[in-house]
Amino acid sequence: MFFRSTVAAIGKYLPDNCVQNADLPQQLETSDEWIRERTGIAQRHIAAPHETTAFMATEAAKQALLAAGIAIDQVDAIILATTTPDNGFPATATRVQALLGMKRGFAFDVQAVCSGFVYALAIADNFIKTGQVKTVLLIGAEAFSRIVDWNDRGTCVLFGDGAAALVLTAADCASLNGKIASKEQGILSTHLYSDGTGYDLLYIDHTIDTPTKRGAVVMHGREIFKSAVQKIGEAVEKALEANALTIPDIDWFVPHQANARIIKGVIDRFNLPSEKVVVTVDKHANTSAASIPLALCEAVHDGRIQKGQLVLIEAMGGGLTWASAVIRW
Repeated sequence: MFFRSTVAAIGKYLPDNCVQNADLPQQLETSDEWIRERTGIAQRHIAAPHETTAFMATEAAKQALLAAGIAIDQVDAIILATTTPDNGFPATATRVQALLGMKRGFAFDVQAVCSGFVYALAIADNFIKTGQVKTVLLIGAEAFSRIVDWNDRGTCVLFGDGAAALVLTAADCASLNGKIASKEQGILSTHLYSDGTGYDLLYIDHTIDTPTKRGAVVMHGREIFKSAVQKIGEAVEKALEANALTIPDIDWFVPHQANARIIKGVIDRFNLPSEKVVVTVDKHANTSAASIPLALCEAVHDGRIQKGQLVLIEAMGGGLTWASAVIRW
């Protein structure tokens, strides 16, 4: 018996506080025009003190479970992709488990920065394919505004907060040499990569060796940008090759929403029609591990992504990490 992972429903949570570019602190010496031109970002949602990563993740999960018509006691596992856990330990996913009233199964966090959601998707998919679980609550949630230096215009303008959740369920599948038949709904493939030589290109400058220091994001943007399109492009090519697909076969391309210029670079590389690309970076900014599921949620809820369509997702983040996946919705 072979199993496949299908998306039963999706939900999201965005903080009420929506900060426009013009609302940013004057000491940044920036402007709406400067930010839009370099990043494509117009606004971002900023979490209030009570809107912790666990709180936002739980609210998104509730919405997804309600949409799926699945009770929490049917969930076998919670996998939370986040770079901004509520505490160093234990896993924020276990707090979400408690807030949802889940008395069974297991919960844990995945940390791969902006690639975290695709990494978590791959883990959840493998749990389901092996028959270990039947239902997974997969969440991407970030309170990134709490780890940026609000005096550094090169980083603080880039990030936002929010959460989105998918309910993944197991279904029987017709196997083609152990792979999901191409016309069946579900996760067709996932592809994960990392290169530790890029470790110092994007990180938070706080370690257990300096426990009294408040960490903040350090990013070498130009260096990351130089390799982003190439690495993302290779992940996209691998995803297409693994499923015997070409770009015209893809109905929707949902990239990590980091920067409009990086997205455009990938679009140009593959000659992707812009009308097939889901872009939310202008509204959400970079929400790291929550970026892709928030974009998916918007495109599903506004009717763009339809049942049976092929969706290609990709991300790149600190580590360096990068990843891709193909889903038949």
